[in-house]
Amino acid sequence: MPERNPETHVIDFRAAEQLLAARDPQGAVKLLDSVIAVHPENTAARLLRARAFFAAAQLRPAELEFELVLEREPDNAFAHFALARTFQRAGRPERATRHFRLAAALDPNPEYLTAARFDSRD
Repeated sequence: MPERNPETHVIDFRAAEQLLAARDPQGAVKLLDSVIAVHPENTAARLLRARAFFAAAQLRPAELEFELVLEREPDNAFAHFALARTFQRAGRPERATRHFRLAAALDPNPEYLTAARFDSRD
């Protein structure tokens, strides 16, 4: 096995982004597992892995990873939004609503506002 160094991890992270964009979330997870094993504090890698889990319909691992990101970055609007989508997809609408609203409160992104239903009857 070739020697692993910091540049290798950056390359693996970038390759994982490309794999996720190419609709290969399992491949992305495999690359990110090695990055996170060496750099468990890397929130960007964890967020990307959470997105890959979600894309692979691995909802419980996605949920856990998004929650870990939010423990470290409670003001990360995208992570709240993505966690809400995860809860929504898992059939847990009450949990989803809370995180949709947190995302919209942190960032008035129109997609977040629509999902939070701040722009309608509420």
